[in-house]
Amino acid sequence: MFQIKNEEQAGVWRVLALAVAAFIFNTTEFIPVALLSDIGATFAMPVADTGLMMTVYAWTVSLMSLPFMLMTAKWERRRLLIVLFAVFIVGHILTVLAWRFEVLLLARIVVALAHSVFWAITAALVMRVAPKGKEQLALSWLSMGSSLAMILGLPLGRILGQMLGWRSTFVVIAIMALIILFLLWKLLPKLPSENSGSLKSLPLLAQRPMLLSIYAITAIGVTAHFTTYSYIEPFMLQIGNINPNMTTVILLMFGISGMVASWLFGRFHQRQPYAFMVAALVLMMLSLVVLLPFSGSPPALFAVVITWGLGIGCLTLSMLVRVLQYASDATDVATAIYSGIFNIGIGGGALLGGMVMKHSGLGNIAWVSSALALLALMIFVCAHRKYGSNLPSGNSDTPILPH
Repeated sequence: MFQIKNEEQAGVWRVLALAVAAFIFNTTEFIPVALLSDIGATFAMPVADTGLMMTVYAWTVSLMSLPFMLMTAKWERRRLLIVLFAVFIVGHILTVLAWRFEVLLLARIVVALAHSVFWAITAALVMRVAPKGKEQLALSWLSMGSSLAMILGLPLGRILGQMLGWRSTFVVIAIMALIILFLLWKLLPKLPSENSGSLKSLPLLAQRPMLLSIYAITAIGVTAHFTTYSYIEPFMLQIGNINPNMTTVILLMFGISGMVASWLFGRFHQRQPYAFMVAALVLMMLSLVVLLPFSGSPPALFAVVITWGLGIGCLTLSMLVRVLQYASDATDVATAIYSGIFNIGIGGGALLGGMVMKHSGLGNIAWVSSALALLALMIFVCAHRKYGSNLPSGNSDTPILPH
């Protein structure tokens, strides 16, 4: 299939395959954001209730990330990835066939089960298969794949859904997943489990206050983001009075800003990690503060969305690299907890946004989000002053976890 000349070239292809896998998983998780109105119309449901798709998916991931990771901790990683993609594809077939909203929710749960393990193992795995000396670059590529879900996945999925119906979007995702399953089977060597951690890791992880603070910031910051982002499509249409085509462009711009955030992270984070994360939280908070006042002006709204995308993109990368550094001796356990908490934030944000819409109006969701972003900023600044150093240095001051 490929003429791979040496191990370095093989490593490049493996990283690219995992980056595309990340693109597929992130696209399917967030694509309902771009299709909520169409899905709601199919099942004769209001948008606020259709947003339950996001909550059920995210909370399934949050509940199952750690248990499923522990269940599969000793599995050889190549085989595990193939199984995950098989489950992922089955979930999408059920999504396409869903004849009731309850069946659609069941299908999303099946896909979320695969997601719960995929993101628990992938950040550490992509650095293992990367060419020697290119581990940090491999992590950036993985992040780039995630960002491309916003740049290409959501806008193209929305366009396809509007042209051929929302189910067609999930058909295409399933086909892409089948192709990646084949590529991973061909490209990856056998990858025994390493440094995955175990139940014995949990009490020792709990003794690391900066790691716990990152988990808290993840929960609050991601909730802040998704309280508004989950309903960005109806917000643009109903509050901003922007036409559907322009809404698609705005979603595209949000994704592009996430890609720029990956570049900014690679260039500036290592120099000033504390200032970088503070700046990310401030950008996100300020963008949410001005979202409603600027919603009537498309140029201003573009600027706000780009700034918001930069903020959340830089923030998620900053949090992930800190988790890997503060728990380098139990990366899979720590990342599974991070993934679970991240998805609690996604589901909690979708649920909170829906509640605000019902009881206070769609226009007020950004105010709630900005207040939560401010809380996350305050927690990080206080935790850093008490426990942190300017550059996370792993676990030199903590006991090594049993593997």
